[in-house]
Amino acid sequence: MKKVLLICVVMSLAISSRAQTEVDDSQLGAWFMYFFNKKFGDSQFGIQGDYQFRYWNMGSDLEQILLRTGFTYTPKNTNVMFTLGYAFISSGEFGEGDATTPENRIYQEALLPQKLGNRVYLTHRFRYEQRWVQNQDFRTRYRYNLFINVPINGTELRKNVLYAALYNEIFINGQTDIGDGRMVERFDRNRTYLGLGFGLRDNLRLQAGWMNQTTSQWSKGQTQLSLHHSF
Repeated sequence: MKKVLLICVVMSLAISSRAQTEVDDSQLGAWFMYFFNKKFGDSQFGIQGDYQFRYWNMGSDLEQILLRTGFTYTPKNTNVMFTLGYAFISSGEFGEGDATTPENRIYQEALLPQKLGNRVYLTHRFRYEQRWVQNQDFRTRYRYNLFINVPINGTELRKNVLYAALYNEIFINGQTDIGDGRMVERFDRNRTYLGLGFGLRDNLRLQAGWMNQTTSQWSKGQTQLSLHHSF
């Protein structure tokens, strides 16, 4: 009888602990982001990256810190930009815990801009990631993002122009076995975003919107506030 009671207590504590760390998908999160890119003079080379602070709620429960920078190359007579870069990510757990998981990442990507008519700006982004996550086997991931920007009171994304911003991105894991008998699904996540942007300068835009992120375990809304800077 004592053994049965002990097993029940252990199971109860395990369930309680799990419930405390489950993601509350009704809670609205917040992401604060800065994106930049710069060409090196008249050369075909440059640099680009983004720094992001992500919160499970509106600003006190850290979800992730992401620091990413890459070198870019644009072949002559094309508008395609290739990037080779590195990212460091620190991921926090949902809830009151302060534990974080570090990740080092190398990535390669291709950006293909496209314009439809006078107002619709499309960008296709293909990204391949090599990931070293603490206490996991080496992992890879494939990503495709379609960005759509539509100026409202002009035809170009310039100073004083208001524009609608949309994107959808899908993530696919390269491996399902991440070590020690742990498995993940081939589908990693999907992000859908709707927002508005405004040109503060010809090379600086402020953007705010809402993004829904869906994984195999949860689907959660996030507010986003971002600066997009070309210099």
